[in-house]
Amino acid sequence: ARGKGRRRRRRRKGKAWPGGEEAAAPAGPVTAAGPPRTPREFSSNWKVLQELLKQKADNSKESLSACQTHTRKQHSLKAENSQGVPAINGNVGKAKATNKVDNGCAKDNPPLAKPKSKSITADKNLNGTKSSGKGSKETKKNGNILKEKSNIKHKRRKAKEHKEQQPKEAEIWFDDVDPKDIEAAIGPEAAKIARRKLGLETDQPKPSVEQVLVKEKAFEGLTRAVAMDCEMVGVGPKGEDSIVARVSIVNQFGKCVYDKYVKPTEEVTDYRTAVSGIRPENINTGEDFKTVQKEVANILNGRILVGHALRNDLKVLFLDHPQKKIRDTQRYKPFKQRVKSTRPSLRLLCEKLLNVQVQTSEHCSIQDAQAAMRLYTLEKKKWEAAVKNKSNKKNCK
Repeated sequence: ARGKGRRRRRRRKGKAWPGGEEAAAPAGPVTAAGPPRTPREFSSNWKVLQELLKQKADNSKESLSACQTHTRKQHSLKAENSQGVPAINGNVGKAKATNKVDNGCAKDNPPLAKPKSKSITADKNLNGTKSSGKGSKETKKNGNILKEKSNIKHKRRKAKEHKEQQPKEAEIWFDDVDPKDIEAAIGPEAAKIARRKLGLETDQPKPSVEQVLVKEKAFEGLTRAVAMDCEMVGVGPKGEDSIVARVSIVNQFGKCVYDKYVKPTEEVTDYRTAVSGIRPENINTGEDFKTVQKEVANILNGRILVGHALRNDLKVLFLDHPQKKIRDTQRYKPFKQRVKSTRPSLRLLCEKLLNVQVQTSEHCSIQDAQAAMRLYTLEKKKWEAAVKNKSNKKNCK
C-alpha cells in the first residue's frame, strides 16, 4: 500500500499544474510593445532614435558622395524620409521600420551611381586612362595645339620646297623669248628674271605710260625734232584704201603741239574704230584736208621728223620729207636687233625697250607720236652720230 501511494504521488508531481515548473517557465520581465510609460523607458528609446537618426544621416552623406547625378526629386524624397523619423513620437517599432526604409534607400544608391561610371568611361583618353572633364578639355586643347604646330611645320616645309623649286638666275639663259611666254611656261619668278636681264624691270614701282612718254614741266612749243602720227579710215568698195582722219604732232619732250581731225575727201566705208578710234562725229566736224596738209607741211619744214612707219603717214597726207631728216623707229637697225624682228611694231618696241604698253585697245595718234619720240630720245646721240657718219661717207665718195 505504501508503494502504491508513493507511485500516485510521483504521478501527481509529474502533472502540469498551474503553479508548476512548466507554468513558471515564461515568468520574467515582459517588454511592452506600446509607447513608453516611465521616464526610463522614454530616455532609452530616445537614445536609440538618436543613434538611428545619426546612422541615417551618415548613410545619406555617403550616397550623395557616391552619386553626383541625383535629381532634385530624389533629394526631396530623401528629405521627406528624414523628416518622417522624428515624427514617430518615440515608438521603437516604428523607428525600426523607418530604419529599414532608409537602409533600402541606401541599398538603392549604387544603381543610381551608374551614370558616373558611364561618364568616367566616356572620359577615357586615347591611352586608356581615366580622366575628368577638365582633363579631357586639356587633352583636346593640347591636341589642337599639336595639330597647329604640325600645320605650321607642314607650311614651312612646303615653303622651303617652293623656294628650292624656284628657278635661279643662272638657269634662265635664253634672252630671245617674250617674258610673258616664259611666265606661262615656267612661272612668274622665271619671267621676272628674264625681264631683269632684258632691262625691262626695276625695283621701283612701275610708272604710268604718261610719265614715261612725256617729260613734266618741259617746253611746250616746237623743237628741232618733232614726232608725227596719223589715224586713217577705209574708203572704196571693201574699205581697203586709206585716207587721213586725224593728225597729231608732239615736240621733243612729248608735248602735243598739233592735233586735228580731218574731213573725209571720199565716202568712208570702214571707220576701223576698233583700231583707229575714229567715229563719224569726229571727222564730220573736222578740218578741211588742204588746210591740215598746209599746216603740217609748215611745221615739218626744216625739222627732224620722228615716227613709226612714216612712209604711210606721209603718203595719206600727200607730203614728202628729206630722207636725211627722217627718223623711223621701225627701220632703225639697233632696235631690230634688240627685239629680234625685221619689222617690229611700235607696241613691241615700247614693251621691250620702254617697259610700257601702248595700243592696248583703240589707238591714239598723240600717244603713238609720243612713244616714237621717246624711242628716238632713248638713242638720240647714237642715232644722230650714225646718220652723220653715213652722210660723211657719201660726201667723201
